[in-house]
Amino acid sequence: MNKILIWSISAALAGFLFGFDTVVISGADKQLQALWNTSDAFHGSVVMAMALWGTVVGAIFGGIPTNKFGRKNTLLVIGVLYFVSALGSALVDDPISFAIFRFLGGLGVGASTIAAPAFVSEIAPADQRGKLVSLYQFNIVLGILIAFLSNYLLRNTGEEPWRWMVGVEAVPALLYVIFVLFIPRSPRWLVSAGRLEEAEKVLGIIYPGIDTKEKLREIKALDDLEATGENILMKKFRFPLILAFLIAFFNQLSGINAFLYYAPRIFESAGLGESTALLSSIGIGVVNLIFTLLGVFLIDKLGRRQLMFIGSIGYIISLSLVAAAFFLNWGGLWVPIFLFLFIAAHAIGQGAVIWVFISEIFPNRLRASGQAFGSSTHWVLAAIIPSTIPYLFTNIGPGYVFAFFAFMMVLQLLFVIFMMPETKGKTLEELSAELSLNKQ
Repeated sequence: MNKILIWSISAALAGFLFGFDTVVISGADKQLQALWNTSDAFHGSVVMAMALWGTVVGAIFGGIPTNKFGRKNTLLVIGVLYFVSALGSALVDDPISFAIFRFLGGLGVGASTIAAPAFVSEIAPADQRGKLVSLYQFNIVLGILIAFLSNYLLRNTGEEPWRWMVGVEAVPALLYVIFVLFIPRSPRWLVSAGRLEEAEKVLGIIYPGIDTKEKLREIKALDDLEATGENILMKKFRFPLILAFLIAFFNQLSGINAFLYYAPRIFESAGLGESTALLSSIGIGVVNLIFTLLGVFLIDKLGRRQLMFIGSIGYIISLSLVAAAFFLNWGGLWVPIFLFLFIAAHAIGQGAVIWVFISEIFPNRLRASGQAFGSSTHWVLAAIIPSTIPYLFTNIGPGYVFAFFAFMMVLQLLFVIFMMPETKGKTLEELSAELSLNKQ
C-alpha cells in the first residue's frame, strides 16, 4: 500500500498545479487590468479566461494521448506545459502574449483532470479508491491555498508583483515532472495496450498475496468484452454519460470557479480593503483544505452520494445567505463568513466527489474518453461563467448572481436524490457491468 500511496500522491500533484494555476491569477487580476487598461469584457474573456479556454481544449482532446500513449506519458507532458506557461506568463509585456502562455497552462489543467484520476483509479484497490483518487482534489485545494498565500506574500515584490505571482509556479511544475518519472504505468491501460507481462507485475504490487494471473484474466475478460469499435455515444453508455454530464454541469453552476477566480474582487465588493480581501482569500484556502481532508476521510465510509447530499444542502444555505448579504447590504465580515461556508460545502461534496465519480463510471477501455466528456462539460462552463463575472457584477449586481447559483444547487439536490448511484466499495469491473455492459 505504501508504494500505491506514493504513486497516487505523485500523480495527484498534477492537481496541486491545477489549483495553483487556476487561482494564482486572482492576485494579478486588477493589476493586469490597470497595467494594460483593458475593458471589463476583454479582461474577463481574454486575459482572465484564456487559461480556462485552454483547459476546455485540454479536456476535450486530453483523452486521446491518455489512451494512446498512456497515463504516465500524458502526465509528464502536462508537467512541461505548466512549466512553460508559468515562465512565459511572467516574462511577457502585452495581454495577448500573456493570454497565449496562460492558454498553455490551461491545456495542462484540462488534460490532468483526465489522466491523473484515471491513473489513480486504475492502480487503487476498490476499498481505497475513493480516498486515493480524492488525493487529486486534496492537491487542488492545497494548490489553491498556496496560491492565495503566495499572492499575499508577493503582493509588494518588485515594481510588478504580478510577474512573481504567476512565475513562481515554474518551481513546483519542475518538481512534479521529476516525481512522475518514477511512477509505473497503469495496469489496466497496459492490458488494453496488450502489454500483459508488465500489467501482471504492477498488479502483483497493487494486490500482494492474490493470484495475479487470475486478476489479469478478470481485467482482460472485460477488456475483450468491450468491443474496440465502441464509443461513449453508444446507447448502452447513455446512463454513465448523463451522470458525468450532470455532476460536471452542477459543479460549475455552483459558481465555484467564478468565486475562486475573483475572490479578492468579491470581497472588495462586499466592502473589504484590498489587503484584507487578499488575506480573506487565504482563509478561503484554509477552509477548503480542512473540509477537503474531511471529504477524503469520509468518501470511502459514507460514500459519494451521501457527501453530495451534504454538500448540496450546504450550497443552498450558504449561497442564499451570500445573496441576501448583497441585497440587504450586510457589511463587515458577513460575506466572507458565508463564503467560507460555501467553500466548506463544496469541499466536502462536489470537490471531494467529482473526479472520483467520473473516473469510476466508465469501462476501462473508454474511461479516458468518458472522463474527457465529463471534464469538457466542466471546463466549458468553467470558461464561460468566470468570463462573465466582471460584466454581471457591474450590470446586474452580485446578489442576483449568487441567488441564481443557489437555485441551481436546489436542482443538484434533486439529481443526487433521484438519479445518482453509489459507487463506493465496488471494483471498476463491477461498476462497468452495472452501469454500462448490462444496459444494452
